[in-house]
Amino acid sequence: MVVSTEPLIVGVRFQEVGKLYHFDSSAYPEVTLGDYVIVETARGRQLGQVMGLIPPEKADLPRLKPIKRPASARDLVMKKLYEAKEVEALILCREAAAEIGGLEAAKFVKAEYSYDGSSLAFIYTAEENVDVSRLRKRLSREFRSARVEMRRIGARDAAKLLGEYGACGSPRCCSTHLTEFSPVSIKMAKDQGISLNPSEITGMCGRLRCCLVYEYEQYVEAKKGLPKLNKIVVTPHGEGKVIEVNPLKGTATVVIEGNRYELTREQLEPSAELHALQEKAARGCAKEGLGGVCDCGARTREGVPAEVITEASDEATAEAMGTPPPTPPESIEQPSAAPRPSRRTKRRRSRRGRAGNLQ
Repeated sequence: MVVSTEPLIVGVRFQEVGKLYHFDSSAYPEVTLGDYVIVETARGRQLGQVMGLIPPEKADLPRLKPIKRPASARDLVMKKLYEAKEVEALILCREAAAEIGGLEAAKFVKAEYSYDGSSLAFIYTAEENVDVSRLRKRLSREFRSARVEMRRIGARDAAKLLGEYGACGSPRCCSTHLTEFSPVSIKMAKDQGISLNPSEITGMCGRLRCCLVYEYEQYVEAKKGLPKLNKIVVTPHGEGKVIEVNPLKGTATVVIEGNRYELTREQLEPSAELHALQEKAARGCAKEGLGGVCDCGARTREGVPAEVITEASDEATAEAMGTPPPTPPESIEQPSAAPRPSRRTKRRRSRRGRAGNLQ
């Protein structure tokens, strides 16, 4: 009998539309999807729901925490009772903040009890740092049975908690199906041809809309092979200027002598590249015509001997390399091969010279 030693890992979420956290369920193999469990987190014991089975290779095994136990019916009832008290706690928090003063920059969006009421977190958002220590002490006296915590979140997370509807008229994506927020940049709006008017690209949270990410990769892929705006292109109707690009249709609108043409990417050729290729082809190739193989895509110019092209190519190559150009074989003058005198001959000449001076 083969016994599996791999841990049983499950994904647990603590909010209706929240991020999944991994826990080891090896001690409770009977736990299935949809069951509620009690787990230990950085914020104490929490009640969460099992939403999936995670392969071991996708989990961080050294930091994995085990499930404490499956949730009982009493745990679920207590969670519902404390959830009903959250609205009242939020109202008391806002009233206390107004009495203390100096907290106008903070917006308190939710009060959140733990499943057993042992802790109470007041969640707020603020554009700048706000000192909430006095408010926390005040609320600790009001809620003596729970440990009070002040938790600051971002504008996107606040919009996720509030829910409601987006500018499109549908419920906000962050409140319905987004478990994590993806980075959004202004470049995504530009590449999709969306107006950069703030009212057109910002959501109810005041940040760039999350939906700008949805079709961005499709637009990037669709724009491949299409010219950019204001680019000069060559078309079957002549040269013109691109005034509009339609990536999803795979076309571009070109103005040629006052007329507008909507052309596909196959009918468009960048003017600068086309002229560069034509000039290269007109220069010709030195290899072709001498038994060589043309590897540059050019052709020998008509009416010009291959020898002339070869000499010009050799001179250009020598000039680029910084060496003197090669000399044709027939123009090379052979120097007279005079024998070099040996050392004995040099000594004899030296003695004769000294004898002549003595005379």
